[in-house]
Amino acid sequence: MAEAARAELPADKAERYSALRTEIAAVIAGEPNVTARYATAASLLAQAFPDRFFWTGFYVVDPDKQNELVVGPYQGTLGCLRIPFGKGVCGAAAAKRETILVPDVHAFPGHIACDSRSNSEIVTPVLDGSGALAAVLDVDSTAFDAFDAVDKAGLEAICGDLLTID
Repeated sequence: MAEAARAELPADKAERYSALRTEIAAVIAGEPNVTARYATAASLLAQAFPDRFFWTGFYVVDPDKQNELVVGPYQGTLGCLRIPFGKGVCGAAAAKRETILVPDVHAFPGHIACDSRSNSEIVTPVLDGSGALAAVLDVDSTAFDAFDAVDKAGLEAICGDLLTID
């Protein structure tokens, strides 16, 4: 079912995000396991944008260290295992609890280079039902300036659903 739906994703980026949001919501509906939800979203996002999404995945707030992220489900090359809040793009997004869009990661102060082929990045927070930070969605691209306001809106909408859909 998901394979057929992906083949039919719209060419328009905003419409593609809307279709993905619907598809992800349908697949995770009724799934109580958060890891399964994140894995599904990472997989479907990576497959929907294979020409732009080099690394797509989640860094989850470590329950034992509330100021540190630990790698969660992802698609792509080896990711960093742990990222402290405030460090790199993921840590900055976690600390600020807001999406950070970076057109050139090499110009971002304190950027963590998990893979030197990444050139741009967008990181979006995932909040739980009480509004607490649960994770961040990290998407890297080998292209410079690969992400824009449409990506920001699309990823924020998808991340907003991940822990609220029953």
